[in-house]
This record gives sequence, structure tokens and C-alpha cells, in this order.
Amino acid sequence: MLEVEELEVRYGAIRAVRGISLRVASGELVALVGANGAGKSSTLMCIAGALKAAAGSVHLDGEDITSGKPETIVRRGIATVPETRDVFPDLTVDENLMLGSYIRRGDGKGVAEDRARMLSLFPRLAERAAQPAGTLSGGEQQMLVIARAMMSRPKVLLLDEPSLGLAPVIVDQIFEMIAVLKKTGVTILLVEQNVGKALSVADRAYVMRLGRIAASGTAAEIGAQTDLSALYLGA
Repeated sequence: MLEVEELEVRYGAIRAVRGISLRVASGELVALVGANGAGKSSTLMCIAGALKAAAGSVHLDGEDITSGKPETIVRRGIATVPETRDVFPDLTVDENLMLGSYIRRGDGKGVAEDRARMLSLFPRLAERAAQPAGTLSGGEQQMLVIARAMMSRPKVLLLDEPSLGLAPVIVDQIFEMIAVLKKTGVTILLVEQNVGKALSVADRAYVMRLGRIAASGTAAEIGAQTDLSALYLGA
């Protein structure tokens, strides 16, 4: 479904991503884990079109989307949940949710069905549908931005650091919901510093360090590596 080949991302003279390759099959949840500054979010933002690749390619379902603009890439079937958890604070939960379906404006019936499905998957949002999004807790805002991204009916969902800044009990809830999303069949690429939580829901994982892929394998294989801390932290 998603193929990244020899991808390189630069910030001026700094090579943040150094020729990495990864694949995510249809229906898979693949985790990209690593320490802060490893290049994980830069990789995700390049796939989403928010950053331009200095080299390499990105293909979605066989189509080259390397040079696509963010809106074009959303229309091709990639939705991104950034680590900043940006909601429209003065709009209601329901209005925020509906904004996620803007590329499907002509599909009123389908949008209504998806709204009902998201509120079923995220019952906390259903309870707060008429509430301004800015009054939600951090965990509830994370639920909202994930549900909003799903309203575009993506082929691939990119999740960037969904546990960032949340209390442990809320992190548990978020990963339970990610596991529920996985069961719906959506393809997910998850960027996460919390390697234990990421591996608990992933089918496969890539460990990223200093802009490169340091290891890859099934979640069980990566979790069983005795030198994982060395790969992860560069010790």
C-alpha cells in the first residue's frame, strides 16, 4: 500500500533522514520508533507532502506521490494526525469532525454514516459533540484529531506521536483506540517514542536512529532484541 524508497529529507545542510526505505502493506499497522531527533516525524511529514524529499520516492498503491502537495496527497488517500493535536478550539467537536470530510462534500450519505461510525468508535466524543473543542482534555483532543482524519476515508493513516504529553492512563486509552482502528482494516503508519506501547499494537516495526533505519522486523522480533536500547538510544 505504502512504499518509501531511499528517502532523504534535508533542512538546509542538515540531513534529517538519510536514505531510508520502508513498506506498509494493506491492513498493516507498522510502527516507526526511535528517540527524539531520530528523523521519524520528518519522514512522516515528507510522506504527507508537508516537507519535500531531497531524494528518493514515496508510492501509494503503486502511484508516485513524492512531489504531491498536502491536499493532493489527502485526496489520494493519506490522512495525517500531527503530534501538535491541532483542533479548531472555537468550533464544536461535531464541527471539527465534519471538517475532516471536506474532500467528500458531495457524499452526504457516506459522510453521515462515517460520522456515526466515528462517534460509535469514540463514545467520549459523542458525549461532547456540541462542546467547543478547545474545552476538551488533551486525550479527548487526540481522539478528535484521529476521528477527524478518519472522516476522509484514508487508505493510509499516519499517526505522529499520539502519546506525546499525555498522562499514562490516557496513553493506555489512546492505544486501546488505535487497536480498535486497526481492527477496522485501515492501514496505519505509527510514529512513536514509546516503544513498548507502539510494539503492543504493531504488526511490524522499524527502529530509526540518526536518520537511518537501525533495525526492522515483526513487533515481537524487535521487542525481543536484547540490544534494543543500543539501537534506540545509540548507546
